Amino acid sequence: MNDNQLTDMERLVLSRRRFIGAGALAGAALFLGGGLLGRSALANAINAISVSPLMGFANLPASTADTITLPPGYQFDVLISWGQPLHADSTPYRGDGSHNAAEQLGQFGENNDGMSFFPWPGEPDRALMAINNEYSNYGYLLAHGQPPQSLEDVRKAQAAVGVTVIEVRRNNGAWQFVQASRYNRRIHANLPIAVGGPARGHELLKTATDPLGIEVLGTFQNCANGMTPWGTYLTCEENFSDCFGSSDANLALSADQKRYSVQHAGASDNRWHLYDERFDIARHPNELNRHGWVTEIDPFDPSSTPIKRTALGRFKHENAAITTSRDGRVVVYMGDDERGEFIYKFVSRDRFKANDTAANRHLLDHGTLYVAKLDASGDQPRGQGRWVELTAGKNGLTAANGFSDQGNVLIRTRQAASHVGATRMDRPEWIAVSPKDGQVYCTLTNNSKRGSEGQPVDAANPRENNLYGQILRWRENADDAAALQFDWDLYVVAGNPDVHPGSANAGSANVNAENMFNSPDGLAFDADGRLWIQTDGNYSNSGDFAGMGNNQMLCADPVSGEIRRFMVGPPGCEVTGVSFAPDQRAMFIGIQHPGEGGGSSFPDHQAGMRPRSSVVVIRREDGGVIGA
Repeated sequence: MNDNQLTDMERLVLSRRRFIGAGALAGAALFLGGGLLGRSALANAINAISVSPLMGFANLPASTADTITLPPGYQFDVLISWGQPLHADSTPYRGDGSHNAAEQLGQFGENNDGMSFFPWPGEPDRALMAINNEYSNYGYLLAHGQPPQSLEDVRKAQAAVGVTVIEVRRNNGAWQFVQASRYNRRIHANLPIAVGGPARGHELLKTATDPLGIEVLGTFQNCANGMTPWGTYLTCEENFSDCFGSSDANLALSADQKRYSVQHAGASDNRWHLYDERFDIARHPNELNRHGWVTEIDPFDPSSTPIKRTALGRFKHENAAITTSRDGRVVVYMGDDERGEFIYKFVSRDRFKANDTAANRHLLDHGTLYVAKLDASGDQPRGQGRWVELTAGKNGLTAANGFSDQGNVLIRTRQAASHVGATRMDRPEWIAVSPKDGQVYCTLTNNSKRGSEGQPVDAANPRENNLYGQILRWRENADDAAALQFDWDLYVVAGNPDVHPGSANAGSANVNAENMFNSPDGLAFDADGRLWIQTDGNYSNSGDFAGMGNNQMLCADPVSGEIRRFMVGPPGCEVTGVSFAPDQRAMFIGIQHPGEGGGSSFPDHQAGMRPRSSVVVIRREDGGVIGA
């Protein structure tokens, strides 16, 4: 039988180009009525092959409980929570928000997000962890429960964000935080950080306090992360523009400032610009350009200076997923988390050299940045794509078009990507690379602007006012991460089949009433190839989101397309950040902003204690591999 004799169903099942398995079928189910097949037929096809050998637990029901819910045979421990003292002389946590800025600097930061686990060479029961602290909830951080009212309030917020490095050790099977370790440290919004890469010293990075443009104060709004093969941590600056505003309400915002969503009053009522003039764009417009980068940190050297790696571009970074090409170069995949923004990858100029720290130290300063352009014009959820180079002088990125040099291209990455015609996506968040076949997955979390504001519906972003999100998948040509062409499909389209039966908002065929979710966000593979999906969506459990409960973490089989709910967090939280011990017998998960909007006292569950973002450790009671 040749390919022309196959039915549409058989082609989808058998085609290697369409990523063998039910994932392609699942995506196709979105196109009800005018597409390949009805949802029920696809669901039956998936069920016929979806007894996953990867997952050894039953699907967990949705929950609204004020705790972490896990399958039978699993337990969790709280590893560390906001306010926990890092050093012997640090101030113990008080639950009333009365700590000052200096005390906060000695405590674990707020709103933990992405994290990485760094095994200790030669000591299997010892490790370091680097953990992002994204932003502040002023209702909990400050005693008065309001946005900052003084410079001291701003300083406390700046002390609570950035990154925390901690030491952990395993005792009787349980991983525990080691207080007073010399490796425990805070990397915060006022710490000096070096600038590396092509934008170092650029005119657009120079300020009155840094006329050379080579040293920035701080990293903040740190969302997700990456871990390099040479043992350093990449922290990704996301919603940095939220911290900036203007003392002049009549200031005409430039096109570049608008492109990065700057507002006169600052977003989320941060009010930093009212008390710390560094964040006042009317006085220091270039300060904005010094943030929105990927920053590299050496967790094993507490005296080291972090470095902003400008070759990776400036935008609202979600995470940095790292792999290597066939010829040994480092490849970094990145998403820009705003509605209608883009997916990027960086390919290093030089090759990674194992066991040669000096040679690898500045690999991320030299290479080529690309942006994804998808052929998404068809009527099916799959197609081809290519990577378009963002280099000054190429693809129209010339001085005549406003791109004077490579530093300018990197500082104005969004503008460069728009200029070359990259595909606008539904808020690209985390990206993960399969350790089994190199396929790449990206969560597209939602997009209320899809169908308007120059963001037409297409095959990769197939719904107007996208409430639920989807996961895009692609396979590079010849399975080489440095390739310039790829095939893509939609692995899953989230939805609510109970509320929207028979419509596009029911989701794809691997979503059902038992495992439905919205706003996929965090994403990671374990060593066995299980795909872990975390959500940061609507937790009202009503209306379009009825039956979904609190935010959650699911486990997926990339081959069969099967998805099962594994964990549910407490009310109001985002489930975010994931890392594994090398033996896969411990999974580290972030619970961010529990009780947002009320309804939770996690993790203390004591009267008068404010809810606290925390890192928890999940393990099996029998000591086995998580998820197996």
